[in-house]
Amino acid sequence: MRSRTAGNLIMGILFVCILAGCGDSALQPDDYVTNEGYETTKSAGQSTVGAVREGMEADEDPNAGGAGIAREDIKVGVLYISDPAEGSGYSYTHDLGIRAMQSNLDLTEEQIVRRVVDDGDAEGTRAAIEECISDGCNVIFTTSWGYMEITAKMAEQYPDIYFSHGTGYMSNGKNFNNYFGRIYQARYLSGIVAGMNTTSNRIGYVAAQDSSNAEVTGGIDAFAIGVASVNPEAKIYVSVTDSWYDPKKEEEAARKLLEMGCDVMTQHCDTPYPMTLAQEYGVYGIGYNSDMSKEVPQTCLCSVIWNWSAYYTAAVDSIIHGTWSGENYYGGINEGLVQITDLASFCAEGTQEKVSEATTALLNGTNNVFDGEMKTNTGETIGSAGTTLDDASITGAINWYYENVVVVE
Repeated sequence: MRSRTAGNLIMGILFVCILAGCGDSALQPDDYVTNEGYETTKSAGQSTVGAVREGMEADEDPNAGGAGIAREDIKVGVLYISDPAEGSGYSYTHDLGIRAMQSNLDLTEEQIVRRVVDDGDAEGTRAAIEECISDGCNVIFTTSWGYMEITAKMAEQYPDIYFSHGTGYMSNGKNFNNYFGRIYQARYLSGIVAGMNTTSNRIGYVAAQDSSNAEVTGGIDAFAIGVASVNPEAKIYVSVTDSWYDPKKEEEAARKLLEMGCDVMTQHCDTPYPMTLAQEYGVYGIGYNSDMSKEVPQTCLCSVIWNWSAYYTAAVDSIIHGTWSGENYYGGINEGLVQITDLASFCAEGTQEKVSEATTALLNGTNNVFDGEMKTNTGETIGSAGTTLDDASITGAINWYYENVVVVE
């Protein structure tokens, strides 16, 4: 969630699955995908997985004879940029994944250590990691971009501890890796929902960063492509806060878009303010990070969500089994890492059918979102017929807006 510069990512990203080649003894990232009461199936016709790997009893020791860390000796430290208890945003969603991992792997509460620290505070980050190590943590997840460089240094300082950093690109191939996912796939699907449910053809989007940030911009573009696929007349109005977490700015940006007459609101920011304000104004919202229908049940069409448990469970399980590879992880809908929630009953007629068709195309690879020739809002052309942007380009080089995007100053 926290990438800052396209150039660094282009040079640094080499995304491969962390568990590739690990064999049947370890869980795969899509083996556990349960978060807060809803489940994700891998694809139509495949079963939803349970909490215990098939063929292994709940009390069986998976580390017998292995080279990993015994389950009872695992201790996990997690760094968050905000208190997960504060709401439905980024840290809250990561914590859902940590809690699901804890349940899936039958870890105790004493085996999880949480620290809240600003990811722009290098010394605070170092101190928080040191505290986790002092508390006995042998696995440490740092969930935000700004933690990356300190995490890399600490991994070299403590080679016997496993470090895993979310949303960046650095890794050492040994005890330090990076994890992220194809959230743009779920953004695209939510764009279809927005396009089907706007009547004003004005859709608002509160964005944490401007076009220099490929992660945010790629999400906006994927959303905009989804909108255009069902409603070529609609425009997406983007208001930028220049902050990953700033409740006041997020509220101000949302209010600006609502005053402009946007009748569907969405967001790439950490608080639910754009959604709660949308409900106050009596217009629809599409949430982000977690299912925001719990805050705004009357107006939430759906939410774009992360199932971080898919990664956290697989990563810790690989350490227990001794199959950790040190490779980076980049998952999507097929891996159960990203999705949209069930659509609200008040969605416009035909919305579900369009979303189902698009989901099938994403799963079978006939639609990769950033396919073919795409026009930007400045008249330039990106891509060419018969091609699709690769992961490195999507994650690190999208600094342009799709043709139906309007930036609000």
